[in-house]
This record gives sequence, C-alpha cells and structure tokens, in this order.
Amino acid sequence: MLRSYATTDIGQKRQLNQDFIYLSEGPIGNLPNVFIVADGMGGHNAGDFASRYAVETVAEEIEASFEKNPVKILGRAIEKANAVIRKRAREDVSYSGMGTTIVIATFIGRYLEVANVGDSRLYVVNERIRQITKDHSLVEEMVRMGGIDRASARNHPDKNIITRAIGARDHVEADFFNLELQAEDMVLLCSDGLTNMMDDETIHFILRRGGSLKDRVEELVRVANQNGGKDNISVIVIELSADEVEHD
Repeated sequence: MLRSYATTDIGQKRQLNQDFIYLSEGPIGNLPNVFIVADGMGGHNAGDFASRYAVETVAEEIEASFEKNPVKILGRAIEKANAVIRKRAREDVSYSGMGTTIVIATFIGRYLEVANVGDSRLYVVNERIRQITKDHSLVEEMVRMGGIDRASARNHPDKNIITRAIGARDHVEADFFNLELQAEDMVLLCSDGLTNMMDDETIHFILRRGGSLKDRVEELVRVANQNGGKDNISVIVIELSADEVEHD
C-alpha cells in the first residue's frame, strides 16, 4: 500500500502562496492514484490562480479520460490545462502572463509514471537520492551545454528563469518518465521553494532518518524556512511498502 503526506507553506518572504498540491491515494479515472505539485507565476493573484486552475483541470481531465495509457492520460490533461489557462489569460488582462510548473506522479504496481513541465521536481529516495525529472530552466540548459557546472548553478542569479511552463505558449511540451521502483523506495515531489533552500544531501538525510512521515515532511519545510524560506514550499512524500512493489 501507499502512504503519503503533503504540505504547502507560504515561506518567509512571500505575501501569497502560489503553489498548489493535490493527492489521491485512491483511483482517479483510470489511474490508481495521483499526486501533483504546481508552482504558479504571475502578478497579484495570477500565480495562485494558475497553479490551482491547472491542477483542478488536470484532475478533472484524468477522471473523465477513457484512455488506458497513463502517458496519454497525463499528456492530454496537461494540454487541456495549458489551453484553459491561455484562454483565461486572453479574456482577463489581470491574468495576462500567468503560468505554472507542474509535476505529476502515478504509481502503477511497481512502476512509477511521471510527467513534468517546469522546474518542480520528483526524486526517488532510498540509499541515495536521485532526481528523476529534468528542470526546464535556463540554468539547467547552461549546465547541460557545459556552460557552468552543477555547483555554480545552485546559486546562479538566473536560476529561477524557466524555459517551459503551462500557460506560457499555445503548445506545451511535457517530459515523461517511467521507472521501476524497489522495495522501500520513497518518492518526493516538491516545488523549488524546497530545493533552492537546501541541497539534495540534506533532503536525503531528513527523509532517511527516523520518525513519522509527517514529522519528516514538516522537518523539510522547517529547514527550508530556517534557511531563508525565500519562496513558497510544497512537499509530497510517498512511501511504498514492500508488497506494493512486489505485486503488480
């Protein structure tokens, strides 16, 4: 069985929480479970509207889909969310330029299906921590092209410039990942309000130490705030039992 815990926090510097989270350990449409983190951007009220509207649209589209293929289900849901946000931005000038990142996960037996747009992340945590998603950001592109190293990217002044977002263009391109999970794996979905405030090693240490799932998630948020809390912080952690992985 899956066990999950999620929280979202405004942080120390922002006036609004523009993140939005969603989780269902039970079936939504033809998917057995759904977990989502979105990080909105835009002017006053636009970012929080974009993230909430995108997540709600994605959830509705998943529930209504007759597709069986999870990539098609998630891909079409993301495309629909992009279309409705673009339409709303054209209709209301106060929403002009709004957009949102999104990262979505669904567990199907021992396999994990992931979709992402932007720089909200998904990690798999066990003996080590692995970032599965690839940031759609200017700095990440610079790293991939060899322009800067990973250490320099962490504090680069342009690290918050993203190259893909729901609502940014008429067509949105999501990345999809499929991986086989091992017994006792944990999966972390988070906004960059977490990962900009601590390194992967600190996240790994907190998630691997003892205590309840709730305590560990709340400790991640506490440390992010202690380190500056410069952005909204959203965290979903899912634990898998051994029998969940061993039986499809």
